Order: sequence, then C-alpha cells, then structure tokens
Amino acid sequence: MTRGRRPVVIAGAGPTGLMCALALTRQDIPVVLFEAEPALTHDLRAGSFHPPTLEMMAPYGITARMLETGVIVRHWQIRNKPGDLVAEFDLNLLADVTPYPHRLHLEQHKLTPIQLGILRQAGGAEIHFGHRVLGFTQNADGVSVSVDSGGATRMVEGSWLIGADGGRSAVRKGLGVEFEGFTWPEIFVVVSTPYDFGARGFARNTYIADPVEFGAMFKVPDDGPPGLWRIAYPANPDESDEALLAPARVEAAMQRFCARPEPYDVRYKSTYRVHQRVAASFRSGRVLLAGDAAHLNNPLGGFGLNSGIHDAVNLADKLGRYFRGEGGEELLDRYSRQRRAATIEQVQAMSIRNKRMMEERDPAVQRERLREMIAIAGDPPRAREHLLNTSMISGLKRAEQIS
Repeated sequence: MTRGRRPVVIAGAGPTGLMCALALTRQDIPVVLFEAEPALTHDLRAGSFHPPTLEMMAPYGITARMLETGVIVRHWQIRNKPGDLVAEFDLNLLADVTPYPHRLHLEQHKLTPIQLGILRQAGGAEIHFGHRVLGFTQNADGVSVSVDSGGATRMVEGSWLIGADGGRSAVRKGLGVEFEGFTWPEIFVVVSTPYDFGARGFARNTYIADPVEFGAMFKVPDDGPPGLWRIAYPANPDESDEALLAPARVEAAMQRFCARPEPYDVRYKSTYRVHQRVAASFRSGRVLLAGDAAHLNNPLGGFGLNSGIHDAVNLADKLGRYFRGEGGEELLDRYSRQRRAATIEQVQAMSIRNKRMMEERDPAVQRERLREMIAIAGDPPRAREHLLNTSMISGLKRAEQIS
C-alpha cells in the first residue's frame, strides 16, 4: 500500500523529468508532469550515453528502442590539434561488468519522444505541455504548486514536487538554494557535418587537445546513414553569434581540426555557454531537485545528461520506498547526499579535469599529461580502471555506499 494518493508533481519534461515520471508510475505512484514549452524541445547538444545509463533505462524498454537507431561507440580517442592519435580506449574491457560495454550516441531530442511514448502507453501520469511551474508552498504533508496554463494561474496539490526544469529552474530559485560554482569564460560553438571523419581514423567519440582550440567530436545518427559528426570548440565570448557562426569563420575552424581540399557541408551550427554548478542541496522539505536544475557541467566527457538520468532513477527508488512504507523521509535526504556526492566527485571533477587537460597552455605540462594518457591506454589494468571511472561506473558504486 502507498501512503496517500496525492500525486508527485514534476516540473520539466526533459530526459530527467520524463525518467522520473516513468520510474514512479512503474511503481504505481501517480504523477502530474508540467512542461513550460508547448512540445518536447529539440536540443542539439547532449546525446552520448554511458553503460550504466543504458542499464538503468533498459527495464523500461527505452534502451532497446535507442539501440534501433543509435550509434554504438566501442572506442574513444584523444588526439592533438594536428589530428595525431595520442591514445585510444576500448570499452570492451568492461564486458564483464556491464551488458553494454560501449557508449551509445543518440540525439536527446530522439530520446524524449521514446520516453514520452512509453509513459503515455503505460498510463498513470497526467502530462501537460504549455504549463509553466511558477512557484510553490509546502508543509509537512505536501506541496501546493502554482502553474501558469496559458495565462491562467491554477494551484495543484501534490505530495512531493520534483524540480527537473533545467539550469534556470524556477523550483530551485523558489527554494533559495545556492547554485554553487562558476561559468566558464568561453562560449562553445557546435557544428554538425556529414563528412565522415571515421575515414580519416577518428573514433566516433574523439577529444582534441590544444591550448587554444581544443574540442570534442562525436557521431550521431541524424535521420539515418551516413549520420552527422558534431564538433564542439571554444570561442571568444566577447564576439557576437553572428561573427562566430559566419560561414567563413566556421569553415576555417573546421579546416584547422581536419584539413581537406573541399569546404565542409555544415548542416547545423549554434553557440552556448557552459557552467559548472551544483546546488547546495538536492532536497528542501517536500521539494527535490534533479538533472540540470541540480547541477550543470561542461560537455567534455558526456556526463550531464547521464547524471540527470541517474538522479531520476535514484530519486524514484527512494520515493517508491517511502510510499511503500519501507522508510521515512530520511530516504530523500540520502538521495540528496548520494547524488550530490556523485556529482561533485565524478561529474564535476572529471569534466573539469578533462577540459583543463584539453586546453592546457603550457606545452611541457600538456605533453606530460598526454604521455600519462598514453601510458594508461597501453596498460590494460590501468585502462580498465580509467574506463570504470570515465564511464561513471565506479562513481555510482561509491555513491551507493553513502548512507
């Protein structure tokens, strides 16, 4: 028996919010989900999934659907700016600890329709697009959530409120929880092209080390073969988007990454700022934070979207146990401690370390760091340990031990 039938209210229908809804309704916990946008958003940034994330989504039928069109990435590389190979890692070294010894690349805007379709088919959740969560009040028994539905404000009563409403989260701001951290000085430019870097020896996930124009490239399926390669690189934040995205400017950057006689066919290009922030707590009373509302990080390593899914699964497990009477509210404090620790120790630390290694300006220091990566890649036990960390497996196991 569950404790009461008032629904859990979720703000945000991104991957984290939808995963929360799926994992809760699977436990027969009613959910009301509000999304400010009129439909699912078309996000072109995130799209790399690590082995434990695929494991977590598999019981819901999500991973099987993703594998139908996603790009399997068994190897990833570090290269220097001329394109020379520095080190390559083989995720098959983890075949004994995960059924998915690879990364999977699939655009975020293809994941969310899969999640939403499964959620609607399963039932148990009210889903409202074009409804923005404005604020809330709470007491010991529940929350009253204020929602703007097309200009009209209404109140919704819930048992708990989950803020999965992104980096500018109204829920987090309503709590007054400090969003500790900083914003990187650079703007990142993202460029997508169908040119096959794989024919030049690049792995489907490659990091480029350079003191000025480091970057990351990875292949996504797009609308089908041959797919697209996305390249993200830093740019001067004092320049306008118009200047940074000018065709000649983008072409010059692409040629510096990989020179070729012909100009690049650029399908998409955009800019975005990058933050490294973690909420001081992921819980305050009956209100909980997850995903980008709780933490933000740079893209080097592909941790952000994955950690949001990890938040959702952990949180739904704790709420499910609470509703079944298997524990009290201390379960939700444990969620906050576990996921905040995982975020700080793993997501923040590794993404910052990755960026600083890629952008190191002292040639001697960078050579030493890259030599260390070569040594790790060439030593199977060390490479395996490195992959357990970079695939988020070790950090998750450590966080699970936090009581």
